[in-house]
Amino acid sequence: MTLPFAPDTFAKDKAEALAAQRGLELTHPQQWDFLQSAESLDLQAAPGSGKTSLIGLKLTLLAQGWSSATRGICVLSHTNTAKDEITHRLSDSPAGRRLLGFPHFIGTIQSFTNTFLALPALRSRGIDIQTVDDAAYEHAALRLLDNHRGYFKLKAYTERRRDGRDLVAGAHYICDAGELTVTGPTGTLPFKSTSPSGQQLIRLKNDLADQGLFRYSDMFAIAEHHLLHHPDIAQATAHRFPFVLLDEMQDTSDLQQHLLDQVFGKVGTVVQRAGDVNQGIFTDRTQAPLLPSAFPHASAAQLPVSRRFGTQIADLASRLTVQRRQTIDGAGPQGTIALLLFDDDCVPGVIPAFERLTRETVPDHLLATAPPRILASRLLPGKAEAFPQAMTCYLPTFTSHTAAQPALELITTVRAARALLATGDRRTATVQTWDAVRRAFRQGSGNALPAIQRIERRADSAGLQMRILLHDLLSADTDDPAQWNALMGRLRGVLPQLADLSPLTAPRIDDLLRHIPPLVPRTEAVVEEAAPMMSVATSIQRAKGETHAATLILECLDSRGRKYDVHETLALVAQSKDVADAPITVRKAAQLLFVGATRPTHLLAFAAHRTRIAPHIEALQARGWLVRSVAPGR
Repeated sequence: MTLPFAPDTFAKDKAEALAAQRGLELTHPQQWDFLQSAESLDLQAAPGSGKTSLIGLKLTLLAQGWSSATRGICVLSHTNTAKDEITHRLSDSPAGRRLLGFPHFIGTIQSFTNTFLALPALRSRGIDIQTVDDAAYEHAALRLLDNHRGYFKLKAYTERRRDGRDLVAGAHYICDAGELTVTGPTGTLPFKSTSPSGQQLIRLKNDLADQGLFRYSDMFAIAEHHLLHHPDIAQATAHRFPFVLLDEMQDTSDLQQHLLDQVFGKVGTVVQRAGDVNQGIFTDRTQAPLLPSAFPHASAAQLPVSRRFGTQIADLASRLTVQRRQTIDGAGPQGTIALLLFDDDCVPGVIPAFERLTRETVPDHLLATAPPRILASRLLPGKAEAFPQAMTCYLPTFTSHTAAQPALELITTVRAARALLATGDRRTATVQTWDAVRRAFRQGSGNALPAIQRIERRADSAGLQMRILLHDLLSADTDDPAQWNALMGRLRGVLPQLADLSPLTAPRIDDLLRHIPPLVPRTEAVVEEAAPMMSVATSIQRAKGETHAATLILECLDSRGRKYDVHETLALVAQSKDVADAPITVRKAAQLLFVGATRPTHLLAFAAHRTRIAPHIEALQARGWLVRSVAPGR
């Protein structure tokens, strides 16, 4: 198939000129191979390799040369965060903004499935969709079970089983032999579908469907069923989108990939997929044989050069590439890897010790705009008696709300945007601030706000109030709590109007809009023990995709209560053993630590118990690691 774009779309002079405007260096042949390719391919990209910047550059070049008014480019990602990042990079040019509307589509795989396949199928059956959300569905399913006499046999059955209510809450559709079938959370039912309980579960599921209530996975089953019975829809969709770019492919499930294969798997559609399989922490590749189309193909192109960190962190990251061996070339700042040794009575001092080390090794201006991150594979302890097990063992004040903080606190982004404003780039500073407001609002209230281009300017409108408020945010003294809290009061008043909601009462937004004191400059007069905690704590999973100046990874116990992730992983590194040959539990731990270890630019620190890690300290020091002991009470 001939794609509808000009022959010189990817010409070197055009690409170099646009890259220079964005501060992107195109110095490696692998970048050009991906950038100029108009054929289907996979791209395995190391953390910090500039994958998203390269995707944004390629899409902007495509937009400049695209010639069809009815056929478009389809850009899909696994998460809204990745989708928003791509949209943000396209918004900085008129050509890029053309991709934000018809005939193009930018969204998650879920939203694509809903928009083009599942929702049309449901509407054709006369179903008025109310919600597609797992939590809302579970609440409605259990309420119906408890309050409708027609399900008394199913309710009696669930009361006899420890996981009975989970069975009802997690029931979902699958497309089996061309028919929609109801199954349980594990993919099976504990009874025959023809039994009284089985019949009532199926009827409950169908009753909720008739009311327009669905789980996320239901939409993939409905879409697959629709495609099987109407194959012309796949042909029409593939014709509409002759070029498809999939980002963050490592997190795409087999269910999602199977559906995409049905739509875009035929010869003719160009499908380019990019991601890092070694960061695939949201899918389990060990449970079933891989699909033939599993990412990445053996012939995948590579982006092995990371500009996020230097050679030392790159060397460690290379040793932790579990799913696909990749030698990462660190071309960023020459950072430090540190090992913080603690004893049983020193656990409360781990985070203060990390913050002192951060002040010693990371430039102040970086810490002022990007607070250090404290990461853990586990937030709350389990039933095991071992200590420490999780984040709360090191940081007792940590709560579930804290996990939302890196989404991020608005004040952190505003301070970073003010630095851009100082360079004269007001537009980018404003867009970044508004994107941070949208993230905070979505996480705090569960509702969405429009892109900045869609905020109206009409006099006396909420849109104009918001634009004025964005200006005031970027010009106010963010170090003054009174000024900041006054601005947040105005923000709380205008946001519900933009989202057409009643007054904002969501408690979770308090954490995201809170005032954070500025970093205290280093002086001899500063008493470090009295300094407030400046780091942001969250899970490794939530930090995926972020870049930090400094990162601390806390040693945690695995879900079985048997092994500590940092100890098991670093023991393999110290002994130069191949992580891919380790037991599956250790491989999973190493893969998660790979994600955390590739976040920082300047300082990567691990907290490890002195007794457990003692046999390996000398070997890690020989690799150039800094070793510090945590003192009791500090």
